[in-house]
Amino acid sequence: MRQYETKVQQLKDQVLTAVARLAWNEKLDTNEILDIPEEIVPGPEAHMRCCIYKERAVVTSRVKMAMGGDRANPNLVEVLPIACDECPVTEISVGPSCRGCIAHRCVEACPKGAISIQDHRSVIDHSKCVLCGKCVAACPYGAITKNQRPCERGCPVKAISMGPDRKASIDAKKCITCGECVVQCPFGAIMDKSYIVDVIQMLLGADKWGLHVYAILAPAFVGQFECTPGQMVSALKEMGFYDVQEVALGADLTAKAEAAEFDERGGEGMTSSCCPAFVAYVERHMPDMVPKVSTTPSPMVMIGRKIKDEDPLARVVFIGPCVAKKREFHLGRTRASIDLVITFEELYSMLAAKDIDVTKMPEAPLDQASGFGRGFASSGGVAAAVGQALKEMGSKVEAKTLPCSGIEECKIALLKMNKGVLPENFIEGMACQGGCVQGPAVIMRSPKNKAEVGKHAKQAGDRTINGAINAAGGSSGELSASERKPGGAVEKNRGEKAKV
Repeated sequence: MRQYETKVQQLKDQVLTAVARLAWNEKLDTNEILDIPEEIVPGPEAHMRCCIYKERAVVTSRVKMAMGGDRANPNLVEVLPIACDECPVTEISVGPSCRGCIAHRCVEACPKGAISIQDHRSVIDHSKCVLCGKCVAACPYGAITKNQRPCERGCPVKAISMGPDRKASIDAKKCITCGECVVQCPFGAIMDKSYIVDVIQMLLGADKWGLHVYAILAPAFVGQFECTPGQMVSALKEMGFYDVQEVALGADLTAKAEAAEFDERGGEGMTSSCCPAFVAYVERHMPDMVPKVSTTPSPMVMIGRKIKDEDPLARVVFIGPCVAKKREFHLGRTRASIDLVITFEELYSMLAAKDIDVTKMPEAPLDQASGFGRGFASSGGVAAAVGQALKEMGSKVEAKTLPCSGIEECKIALLKMNKGVLPENFIEGMACQGGCVQGPAVIMRSPKNKAEVGKHAKQAGDRTINGAINAAGGSSGELSASERKPGGAVEKNRGEKAKV
């Protein structure tokens, strides 16, 4: 029985499961799709909003997102206007703690003259206030506070602001699709687009179209579904996947290629490229540092290419904890090695909609990645793997690695590297605090997640990176230098994406 962190998470699962059930039964084009809001909000009492009609309207918006959202909107994360109306307007206010002191530090600190003293109290003219927060820091009593919307406060790149309609607005030019706003919004007014319907339709049509649909599992999946890795393999095959492979093997390929690239650069400053949100941050907010980003594609791309090199009929679906992977796929940076992307949350709903109990599935083998590849899911894992790969290739270049967890840490490290004052020469960039194990689309955010991945890594024993790659059939999946460009993007495509 799944446990939910919040009612928002539960609502998301209810909608995804309802849509998935109709998709499995091929009834999406019937009037049953219109029944979902009333099924989830039967009434007569409202439990989340002012009335059941508002609740149903919110569910309707979520159904649209579950079916792919607004295809004309370039954002992979969208604000649901009907649901975004409960948060107070972001502003700075003076509270009852104001003592009317004679120092008036708040007045002097304000650069716009927005604060005046009236009846021995500070008063803010909001028509002049620019929300800089200098008065907040200046007040000795802490009487001035900045009330900020959770989505604005949570966005690490300040891509969210209040629109003219006083609803949240996402700036597509700043957004890095990290998914933090989806997690932070307490009203569930922000949601990532879903490809769940596309995946189900691909699985249903695989035999007719002569396709082999592969599922590739990000290593952060362990501990998320209360089953063993082998049981998850069986569950995915029961769902209709032709085969299941670990993205961790792609991580081994990435570590080897990234180490070789680092060696070619002579150990000069370089960053990892496996986190698409981190890469997007560099491209959009620190473009001068793009040449420092590794040109090696992400583990998702590497394992996808390996599968397609070996099986011409393959279609590959990535399953992970990351919203930014949808952006990586959406931008076409996967060299057509990946056909669709879904999250752990969406996988859970797909399983529930098909009444598959993973805890009752038999064991099945999962391919043998190294512990270093599996460790990519946790902060510090990429750095450790690159260091190991350098050792295995006999490189004389020393990697002084710096794992950065969260955009703020990444920003500080990049600024130091740009100025030539960073002691380390390799930055591991992770947008999520703690790494992929705490991604925005995990089933449960917990300190245990890292421990579970650690156990999974130890189960690989003393298998080396090269040993794992060789056991899986050699170096298939690697890219030549001419096929790569900064940011882990690939220069040319192998073909069109699968049409579903």
